[in-house]
Amino acid sequence: MSIGEDKKDDEINVKAPLYEALLRYKERKDASFHVPGHKNGMSYGGGDLGKELSQVMKIDVTEITGTDDLHHPEGVIREAQLLAAETFGAEESFFLVGGSTAGNLALILSVCTAPGDVLLVQRNVHKSVIHGLMLANANAVFLAPQHDAGSGLATIPSEATVREALRRYPGAKGLLVTHPNYYGMGSSLRPLAALCRASGVPLLVDEAHGAHYGLHPALPESALQVGADGVVQSTHKMLTALTMGAMLHVQGGLLDRNLLRQRLAMVQSSSPSYPIMASLDLSRSQIQSGGQAYFEGGLAAAEKLRLGVQAYPSFGILEPGARGEGAAYAIQDPFKAVLYDRTGRWSGYELQEKLEEEGCVPEMSDDRYSVLALSPATTEEDVTRLLQALERIEATRARDTTSEQRKPQNPSSFEFSTWNNAAVSTPVAFGLRPLSPNDRETLPLEQCAGRLAGEMVIPYPPGIPLLYPGEEIGEQTLKQLIALRQAKAKCQGTADVTLSTLQVIKKIAPKAKERKQGTN
Repeated sequence: MSIGEDKKDDEINVKAPLYEALLRYKERKDASFHVPGHKNGMSYGGGDLGKELSQVMKIDVTEITGTDDLHHPEGVIREAQLLAAETFGAEESFFLVGGSTAGNLALILSVCTAPGDVLLVQRNVHKSVIHGLMLANANAVFLAPQHDAGSGLATIPSEATVREALRRYPGAKGLLVTHPNYYGMGSSLRPLAALCRASGVPLLVDEAHGAHYGLHPALPESALQVGADGVVQSTHKMLTALTMGAMLHVQGGLLDRNLLRQRLAMVQSSSPSYPIMASLDLSRSQIQSGGQAYFEGGLAAAEKLRLGVQAYPSFGILEPGARGEGAAYAIQDPFKAVLYDRTGRWSGYELQEKLEEEGCVPEMSDDRYSVLALSPATTEEDVTRLLQALERIEATRARDTTSEQRKPQNPSSFEFSTWNNAAVSTPVAFGLRPLSPNDRETLPLEQCAGRLAGEMVIPYPPGIPLLYPGEEIGEQTLKQLIALRQAKAKCQGTADVTLSTLQVIKKIAPKAKERKQGTN
C-alpha cells in the first residue's frame, strides 16, 4: 500500500497488533512465573532506582501465550510483519532486533552459501558487510563508488562499473550496495536494478539510513520501489523505533526465503527484545495511520533549517550539483543536513564541538562536514534552537583572532575512484582465520607494490577503505598512499599512522608452502 493512497479501512491502518498485545499483558498484571527475572520491573520496587527503566520492563516479556515467536511467527508478530510489508512495499518483511547489522549478515549468508562464492560489493560499505563476507568465507569483488567532485564524498558505483563487473563475473551471487550514504547522498538505483534483473542476480541494498524513503513525495524513492530484491533498513535511525530496531524487506524470487529465515535465526538472539519489536510495530503504525501528513512537520523543520543557514555567510549546507542521469550526487535526503564552514577555518569536528557547547548534538562529523540528522519527530523549535546556536557561534568567530583560515583537504584531490587502475577489483578472499603476527611483516611504504596488504587502510574522510587485508597493492594504489602520506591525511586501520610503513602478508617460499599445504 502506498502512503499516499486513500485508506479503505482506518481501523486496520492504526492497528499495532504486537504493541497492543503487550499493553494487554501489562493491564492483566498476571503473576510472572517466566523469564525475564525482573518480573515486569518489580525487582526495582517503588523507589527512584530504576524508575524510568521499570516502565519499559512492564512490557519486556518473552515467548508466552499471546506474544508469539519472532523465529516462528504465527500470531501478533506475523500480523505486525505483514502490515510492515504492506507499508514499505515489500512482499515479506522481517523484524530485526540486532540493527541493520543482523540483516546484512543474514542476506550475505543467504546468497553466499559455499566457500569462495563471489559477491559484488560496493567499496565503501559498513563493517557488518565485511563481517558477513568473513562468516560466509566469500570472495568479494569490490566496485569503486562514484565521487562527487564538489564534496569529495562517495556514493554508489556507476552503471558502467556494475555492467563490467557482471560481465567479468557472471556467476556472482549478487550485488550489494549502500544507499544512501551516511551523509544522505545518493544517485538513482534504477540503472543498477535493471542490470541485475537482466542478469538474474539479486540486488541487495543496505538502506540503513533510508527507512523513510518512498513514504512521501518530498523523499527519495526507496530501494524496493526501484526493484531491489533484499533491503535492510534501520528503523531506529531515521524513523522512530528503539535503538537496534530494524527491518529486512524482500521481494521477487531470487532470494531463498526459507534459508533467509534460518540465517536470521542464526544471527539474532533466541530471546529477542519485545520492547524493540513493539517499537517497530508502533513506528509502522504511526506512518500508516498518519499518511503523508506524518512527515510534513519534520520536512517543514528541515526546510526552515536550510533557509535559516543562508542567513549566516560563514556556513553552508551540502546540496547536489548536477542532477542529470548518471550524476554521482543527484539525490539528497532532506532529513540529513550536512553543515560546513564556508571559510574553511573550522573542521567538521570543531564545528560539532561548538554546537555541542550550545546544547545541539550532531550525528557525526569529519574533517570538513558535520552531519545533522533530522526526522519526522524534529520540530521547528528544535531548528530555532540550532539557528540561534549558529548565530552565537558566528558572533564568537568575529571575536576570534587566534584561529587561522585553512584550506580543508578535499579527498577528491586523490583519485579514490579507482583501485589498482580498475573500477572492478580482483576477488578478495574473506574468512574467519585471523592474520597472526607471524603472517605479517612491516615494510617501508615504497617497497609495498605487488605485495598483499596485511592491514586495512581507510583514509578519513571520506572513510572509504583503500586496502583490505589480502588485497594486492598495485602501483596506482601505492601512488595514492604516498600522496596521502604527503598530505598528512588521517587514516584508520593502520599500525603506523604516519604511513611511513605498511604491514603486508609475508611471502611463503615454495618448499615451505608445500609443507604447509601437506599438513592441512
